[in-house]
Amino acid sequence: MNFVTPILAFFATALMIVLLRPVAISIGLVDIPSERKSHSGNIPLIGGLSIFVGALTALSIHYSFVAGGLASFSSLPALFCAALVLLAIGAWDDYQELPALARIVAQIIASLIMIYFGGVVLVDLGHLGLSDTVLYLGIFSIPFTVFATLGVINAMNMCDGLDGLSGSLALIALLGFGIANAMWGTPEYQQMLIVFSACVLSFLMFNLRTLWRPKAWVFLGDAGSMLLGIVLAWVAIALSQGEQRVISPAAALWFLMVPIYDAVSMMVRRLLRGRSPFEADREHLHHIFLLAGFSVGETVTLMTGFAIGGVVVGLAGTYFAVPDIYLALLFLGGGIFYYWVIRRAWRVMRFLKRSICRRAETSEPVVAGRRQIDAATYSGMDRRSRIDRRDGGS
Repeated sequence: MNFVTPILAFFATALMIVLLRPVAISIGLVDIPSERKSHSGNIPLIGGLSIFVGALTALSIHYSFVAGGLASFSSLPALFCAALVLLAIGAWDDYQELPALARIVAQIIASLIMIYFGGVVLVDLGHLGLSDTVLYLGIFSIPFTVFATLGVINAMNMCDGLDGLSGSLALIALLGFGIANAMWGTPEYQQMLIVFSACVLSFLMFNLRTLWRPKAWVFLGDAGSMLLGIVLAWVAIALSQGEQRVISPAAALWFLMVPIYDAVSMMVRRLLRGRSPFEADREHLHHIFLLAGFSVGETVTLMTGFAIGGVVVGLAGTYFAVPDIYLALLFLGGGIFYYWVIRRAWRVMRFLKRSICRRAETSEPVVAGRRQIDAATYSGMDRRSRIDRRDGGS
């Protein structure tokens, strides 16, 4: 196995973070703290650009001098082209807030690049049909692929609410896909998965809170969360389609369990309350943990553990050849339970506070009833706002 390429990716990403950080601060590409945000100081939003450059550098060198050209991974240019579209619109959005429609259009363009130039498309949903037959999408293949891709991209964006959370969830998914591909797949995607894992790991070295650094040094930004979203959607679809598929579409869902559960439950709950599905709030699972008294580090660790559990189920289901319909129904059942938990967030917080997180005081008191939690949790946005970001920048 080639270890030079991922090492190069790791250090290239780290170098870009170090070089871009003062530039981002000088031009105002930073996230400014406010009453709606838990961080302090102006944090540069360069994680996405650094990951992109690190991966592009490492994979370009790998396929130019090690693997003997792009013939072994012909869809790589399309992947980076789609990622570049999202990176550009995301960086613009990070610098000066854009309408939601602009982001959706960019995501659709990136999805179409993936479909028509990368050849990555959802042709079927696996053996979910009657009599264990393959459920083909037919004429709905392309629109369903676009819908699924936008879902993953925005799910990753919604998870970007705590230091290290979105990056950790992406890393677990990438490693899970890498393990599955190493066991049952071909070398085509293996190097790409390893390289992006190395880039995300490098970013987390600057994004996670540690004993020697109490706050993040850089953030992903919308550019970074959308970049990770398109990469994960691409891999999930590519590995779950075709005669030589590595995993089934039902198993692929488990590798993205936490982002999917979180995004779908939030959007359904908002719709039922007559709110926009894209209007942010503070009732995500990580907010529940924070309100229950867990620290940011503890919350990220717990949710990463949930993500690992999802990957284990996906791998085990593939290894033991569990029928797709069972994996899908189990995933659906888990999603319903997740939604039930979110709908009863105030009770879950009190349970966690009393039964698990036994602390005398918390920075935010656990509220006593549903009306109180609604008032508290809807007072701010879970997604870091870019409004007035440049005002007061350092």
